[in-house]
Amino acid sequence: MNPVIETILNHRSIRKFKDQPLSKEQIELIVKSAQAASTSSYIQAYSIIGVSDPAKKQALSEVAGNQAYVANNGHFFVFCADLHRHQKIGEYEGRNVMPSIESTEKFMVTLIDAALAAQNAAVAAESMGLGLCYIGGIRNNLEKVAEILKTPDHVIPLFGLAVGFPDTQTDQKPRLPLEHVYHENEYQQDEALYKKQIEEYDQLIQAYYIKRTSGKRDDTWSTQMCEMLEKQSRMYMKEFVQKKGLNLK
Repeated sequence: MNPVIETILNHRSIRKFKDQPLSKEQIELIVKSAQAASTSSYIQAYSIIGVSDPAKKQALSEVAGNQAYVANNGHFFVFCADLHRHQKIGEYEGRNVMPSIESTEKFMVTLIDAALAAQNAAVAAESMGLGLCYIGGIRNNLEKVAEILKTPDHVIPLFGLAVGFPDTQTDQKPRLPLEHVYHENEYQQDEALYKKQIEEYDQLIQAYYIKRTSGKRDDTWSTQMCEMLEKQSRMYMKEFVQKKGLNLK
């Protein structure tokens, strides 16, 4: 055990922040930490948009389902898949890069690059005593988000990261058991064991919710996931990605 691992294992989402902005130094350290993440073939296919304008924060909060912590935080970062600069490089160098930029492989690369950068940023922020919450709700309406942030073609806003000084501390939700997530040498497909692991986890989560809400909530993880997955959401994504010039092949 060391301070880095302790920071990682202590992660929890914070949804209420003090009315205190991050300093310029804190913002720069978080971004530099994001940039230090691994990147496939040195492509660095992401951008980070910091949102400090209260009006823009409020607009993004409304897109994300009126989540107050999108508007009220120390700083709001939006992580974007970004192949715009690579398209421009092709123009500047007179090279035909578009078939590669429009490939599903490069789209996967830019998503992975952005996620790796964001997690580095998250660990850096928490190591400074800051709290954070990932915001996938900005994908509720990416047309609006692109308008607010003025993102060009080949740039897809993926998620937000609300960062700030915690005003409350929340309990840490138990994760799936390690044995269910980690497979040695090959994917474990013992159906009886698979089902048993999920049932045991459901019991753990149900007990967590009962304790946290004094009995007002008692759903399991499986129930929660099925209810979420039965509702088709953000089904416009393929069309938006294509409209942004990424006609995946």
